[in-house]
Amino acid sequence: MGNPWLTIIGIGEDGLAGLSEASRKALADAETVFGGERHLTLAGITDRGRAWPVPFDADVVLSCRGRPTAVLASGDPFWHGAGGSLAEKLQAGEWIAYPAPSTFSLAAARLGWRLENVICLGLHAAPFERLVPHLARGARLICLVRDGTAAGELARWLTERGWGTSSMWTLSALGGPREAVRQHRADGYSADTDESLVAVALEMEGALGIARSCGLPDTLFVHDGQLTKRPIRALALSALAPRPGERLWDIGAGSGSISIEWALCGGTAIAVEARGDRVANIHRNAASFGVTHRITVIEGEAPGALSGLASPDAVFIGGGPDAVMFDAVWSHIAPRTRLVVHAVTLETEALLADLELRHGGELMRAEIAHTDQLGRYRSWKAARPVVQWSTVK
Repeated sequence: MGNPWLTIIGIGEDGLAGLSEASRKALADAETVFGGERHLTLAGITDRGRAWPVPFDADVVLSCRGRPTAVLASGDPFWHGAGGSLAEKLQAGEWIAYPAPSTFSLAAARLGWRLENVICLGLHAAPFERLVPHLARGARLICLVRDGTAAGELARWLTERGWGTSSMWTLSALGGPREAVRQHRADGYSADTDESLVAVALEMEGALGIARSCGLPDTLFVHDGQLTKRPIRALALSALAPRPGERLWDIGAGSGSISIEWALCGGTAIAVEARGDRVANIHRNAASFGVTHRITVIEGEAPGALSGLASPDAVFIGGGPDAVMFDAVWSHIAPRTRLVVHAVTLETEALLADLELRHGGELMRAEIAHTDQLGRYRSWKAARPVVQWSTVK
């Protein structure tokens, strides 16, 4: 295409004074300027301005395609801003962007924090549970929130989960004449209803947080007994070898523990479970770990429920497969897909032994025993052995 028709402009609390000459020229030349009401006010845009619809809809900008148009967004439009949503729907030659310092950059500069060591999250419309994977003693986080009321709700949420002694900063109107930075302790914060509040910075102190190793404690999961137990789950995840951005099929998901630990490693999962009560448990567990956005839950039976699913990088079958199910799964997956299957009955163990002969891979038996101590005597209580077969197609 020719010259870009759309200019995406990052604007700060200092308004037009903080914009580059190129940004100001693009604003002056635009027939239509989109942005939040606050952004339009900061830029002095009146009759040409169009406030964003709620919820945000990038398609309204496309209605101006080919005409000089500008979009105003807070700070860096490509960091939790509108820029990415717009660019996904445009050709490379259709737009140009002039970012400003992001809220994260300004907050880190005020606090003297190394931004590369800070977790940066947008919590405008996301649940606070999104923080769970990042909560650890000494961790530093900067979170974008709706307003002061949301900051108060966040403080209460942290306190209820054992992080009340954490240091908390509220940062308002950064980069403008009304800028304010206030420090609090989470369990002593009183909500500031100032609508200009845009960020909360946290230095975590209190509970331990979630371990980074595979095999989280069983007590962290809601379940009805249908749970891949901690040591067996660690073996399964080791064989599944999760990597960021990869997709898992978790067939016969039960409580969803395999899917959740996979998602905590940065991947996405499709959890397939036939029973409605267990589907509800998967949703509850995903929410409590802050990975709802990474797990798709499908209520149904395999192999029928697998039709039309996006291709996986790895597959876990923990719900007693038979030959028909295996053949269906095998036909659905692409070469180089990793597959891990568990058996707990003699019939499924025999099936896995046959599959190893046909397809190779590794077959192992895991037997876990826990001690029961009665006075001076100690006995061992063995769990039902699990046979695990893992291979790559």
